[in-house]
Amino acid sequence: MRFLCPSDSLPDDVVEQAYLAGYDRIPWRVEVRQVANELVVDRENTDSGNLYIPWEVAGHGRVTLATCSLMERAAPYNLAVELARGELAQLRNQAAEWQLSGIRLPDTLRERIAEATGRFRLASCARQSLEEATATANESLRVTLDAALELTACYAEQTLAARRDEESRLSTFLGANVGVSLLDENTSVQYLETFNAAAVPMVWREIETTQGSFYWDITDKQIEWCRKHGLTVCGGPLLLFDPWRLPQWLADFDNDFNGIVACVTEFLQTVVGRYRGSVDVWICGARMNTADALSLTEHERIRLTARAVEIIHSLDRDAERIVSFDRPWGEYLSRGAVDFSPLHFADALVRARLGLTGLMLEMNLGYLPGGTLPRDPLDVSRHLDYWSLLGIPVHVSLTLPSSSAEDPLAIRHGKIQTAIRNSQSQAEWVRRTVPLILSKGYVHGILWNQLRDSEPHDFAHGGLFDAKRNPKPALEHLAEIRRGYLR
Repeated sequence: MRFLCPSDSLPDDVVEQAYLAGYDRIPWRVEVRQVANELVVDRENTDSGNLYIPWEVAGHGRVTLATCSLMERAAPYNLAVELARGELAQLRNQAAEWQLSGIRLPDTLRERIAEATGRFRLASCARQSLEEATATANESLRVTLDAALELTACYAEQTLAARRDEESRLSTFLGANVGVSLLDENTSVQYLETFNAAAVPMVWREIETTQGSFYWDITDKQIEWCRKHGLTVCGGPLLLFDPWRLPQWLADFDNDFNGIVACVTEFLQTVVGRYRGSVDVWICGARMNTADALSLTEHERIRLTARAVEIIHSLDRDAERIVSFDRPWGEYLSRGAVDFSPLHFADALVRARLGLTGLMLEMNLGYLPGGTLPRDPLDVSRHLDYWSLLGIPVHVSLTLPSSSAEDPLAIRHGKIQTAIRNSQSQAEWVRRTVPLILSKGYVHGILWNQLRDSEPHDFAHGGLFDAKRNPKPALEHLAEIRRGYLR
């Protein structure tokens, strides 16, 4: 499949991240290259599919856009025009669907949709040159994304108002990962003003530094602080196979799956046995769909995750048990030899009836590599709806940057590829998107993935407190959301 674009207009990292997916939105394995003014996508099948690609849109920065479903053909497609067609179709379809469900669309939104449609008609005119068509299509995309922001804001506002009429305060929990060190007094005060829940990480490397020897001091104090202040306590993730979170001694069991299972079993039984009754939500595992710290096959990672859920269910039936999935759009499938998409991984656990009570989607937006491609709120909404089809509650964990500068305490090194490059844009994303997530009745909890930039953390500048322990503007927006809708 070939796409025309102005010569040399696509950065290398954009070409590397483009992919095709079918109606189920699961990426196919592809090879993508740019040859002169053509983007060439090679794949094993010839089925019709949607192209997904990060694209610069005026006023929105780099956002992942999608075409409509396109058939294989000899003639190349105009890339910008097809992206404009795809995004406009998604906007119009979603607006119609929500309108049928009772959402009222303001006149300004209708006018924007009409304007985007008119600009797309001009872009698709055969008489325009490639450069003219691309410029006009980009204008259509700008207006389309403007309209999408207004549409999602209308949906969130009206849906939350309707939910608040039924229950004055939503039971959804809102919290953050408190990290592996205790909060100082100033941070604690601001945390309690903002959140009604907390995730205590329970990092295996920190708790069981040598096999069979456990250190509980920090975790005990964190749990005690949470219970004292009436927070919903999320424990874990317990199973997290990032290299910097696994105990070093576990490397001795690499290529010994039964040995790993035995070590995991002992750790889980010890932790859950100690904190049973003090933890409300067990995050049984996280990032197991992308874990590469040990030489585990996909099937072994699924079996290990299933084993974790079984153990925790048998030890603590009163608490909720959820599993978190990294990069839930599955972008990594397009370049790696991976058989199970995040959704298929989750579906296998749900169908096994192990005692799983919920799923969590981890969205580390705009980080390359290892993060989720930048997505606009409408795309986030549609993807959450897609995961909800599995029929159990959904939770969301979030990270996004507040700066594009170097971060010496970030464990993952890479680049930031989103328009969210300062604390104000981070706060604006929170203001627009968190209420949208909260408006979904099937979403039972939202966690911010890392609280402080002043201690070692996964993603650069992704905390709600900066390296000098000062709160970022996003924290106040989260506090306003909590005051407006939550207990």
